[in-house]
Amino acid sequence: MSNTNSTSKSQSSQEDQTRNTSTADDRPSPMEVLREARTQLAELTGMTAETVSSFEQTEDGWSLEIEVLELARVPDTMSLMASYQVELDDRGLLTGYRRVRRYERGRADAHRAGGR
Repeated sequence: MSNTNSTSKSQSSQEDQTRNTSTADDRPSPMEVLREARTQLAELTGMTAETVSSFEQTEDGWSLEIEVLELARVPDTMSLMASYQVELDDRGLLTGYRRVRRYERGRADAHRAGGR
């Protein structure tokens, strides 16, 4: 019985370490920021956040560009997508967002300056 308790405590400790991926100064890790940004944008807009196409740390926190499904159509290549510029503070909380473009899923982008 004590062996079972010991094993349970060990597994619990490993799970706690896995969940706690924040950096030493209690800032969220990049993966936590990505997950939270997608979740928060989906909650605010009611639309599905599909991918993060741009991600960078700024002086004030984080800046991401997230691709969102705005209108599903058949065939899927005709669905309307949008790119949202999302800003988060240094704790990973969303401080603002704006739609920067809208396009059909099946269309290739024309070249834009700066890779955007």
